[in-house]
Amino acid sequence: MPLLLLVAGSAAVAGAGRRVPVPVPLLLVAAGLAVSYVPGVPDYTLDPHIVLPLLLPPLLYTAATDSSYLDLRAQARPVALLSVGYVLFATFVVGCAAYLIVPGLPLTAALVLGAVVAPPDAVAATAVARRVGLPSRITTILQGESLVNDATAITAFKVALAAAVGEGATWAGGMGEFLIAAVGGVGVGLVMMVPLHWLRSHLKEALLQNTLSLLIPFVAYAVAEQVHASGVLAVVVVALYLGHRAWEVDFATRLQEEAVWKMVAFVLESAVFALIGLQLPVVLKGLGEYEGIDAAWYALAVFLVVAVARFVWVYPATFLPRLSARVRAREGDLSWKAPFVIGWAGMRGVVSLAIAFSIPLTVHGGEPFPERNLVLFLTFTTVIGTLVVQGVSLPPLIRLLKFPAHDLQAETLAEANAQAQASRAAERRLDELLADERNALPAPLADRLRMVLERRRNAVWERLGQVNPITGETVDDTYRRLSRKMISAEREVFVRLRDGRYIDDEMLRTLLRRLDLEEAAAYRETT
Repeated sequence: MPLLLLVAGSAAVAGAGRRVPVPVPLLLVAAGLAVSYVPGVPDYTLDPHIVLPLLLPPLLYTAATDSSYLDLRAQARPVALLSVGYVLFATFVVGCAAYLIVPGLPLTAALVLGAVVAPPDAVAATAVARRVGLPSRITTILQGESLVNDATAITAFKVALAAAVGEGATWAGGMGEFLIAAVGGVGVGLVMMVPLHWLRSHLKEALLQNTLSLLIPFVAYAVAEQVHASGVLAVVVVALYLGHRAWEVDFATRLQEEAVWKMVAFVLESAVFALIGLQLPVVLKGLGEYEGIDAAWYALAVFLVVAVARFVWVYPATFLPRLSARVRAREGDLSWKAPFVIGWAGMRGVVSLAIAFSIPLTVHGGEPFPERNLVLFLTFTTVIGTLVVQGVSLPPLIRLLKFPAHDLQAETLAEANAQAQASRAAERRLDELLADERNALPAPLADRLRMVLERRRNAVWERLGQVNPITGETVDDTYRRLSRKMISAEREVFVRLRDGRYIDDEMLRTLLRRLDLEEAAAYRETT
């Protein structure tokens, strides 16, 4: 029952949040904070054995399949500098700062805290990027960073934790472990991606293909973790490959898969942000001596260090490579605005909390892990602080910086040219097929095929036209509205015939599905 209430409540808040200007992730966190103190609400303690293997893989998978392999490859340098270099830098800087700020906090425990709060969250970055409409290059960099940085942070956390519990780990050994985990994760992804794609493209049933799609992220993650490689990187590699070659899967699978993964991402993202807010009572328990003003000061100081350290890394990492003339020629002019947004967009999320909750209660000698509850508290306040301060201020900041708007006319023109080339190829292929006597068709049916191509080609060009002077609608808006009204009239007749027992329910479902596909086609042709 608590799980059902969590899913239903978070979905309701997320649905309502789409109608208000406040970012949905922030609303969900605030709702979780408020509900956490309602009498009778159970404690929702994050279990890392659930969050990391069960929630992280599908969220990474859907984010990676929505990303562009070609765009990520073009931005490989900034993505690598953020996802690897920045995470290690933040681990060290935040750890050392926490060690100096908090009396009695051992350096090893402080470095554990640094590794925990180092990675910006994939869910938070993707959610905010979608909402505010960032320029495509910035969105690609943020998404690419958040897809890979969890692997760096988890490895850094394991090394710092080993030192904290007395296993004698070294940073040199940690770097070796990171390289092994990274190479192994990428290797597992490379080995699995081709067979998985072959299986997807050879299954004949869309339901079977989508069932496989739901299993892929969990299988890739589990196989990689089983061989002590990075499950995060394995999922990302597989997802990027499958997304890049999604065109080779049949249309029914793509339509169904898009709907299924949209629902999965919506439910998981909503539940994840609500879970963050629900952790407040859990992290406040057992703070002990660190309470009141002292705890608030430590939380504010760590948050400020996290925010400032990102800018300290982002600007040199952006402009120092541009000392090379070749880099400047390839990337063109770059203002201070893009790195500023990238620096300010480093929201933390549920992965940091899940890693923090995996800190053991004791060290090897049987003594309590030093200041474990304080580390949990500082992780929680950092996550909340970044989501509230940066999440709320990012949309107005982007509007204030006035990034160049998308050139919709140029994009539509490029789409129209692409459609024209495809239509000409389809017409040539149709002529070749109709020349074969085995493909003979009556003239009206052959003309209908050509009319479909012509309508598809003209629909994009018509979007470049002017709006209706009376209604203010564009041509494609009018086409979509009239098409829906016609289809609605047909649908009402089919239902009336079913109610009058002229047709049965099975036939009604067949006829309605045909209309649904036509309505979807009409919508897609004009969007």
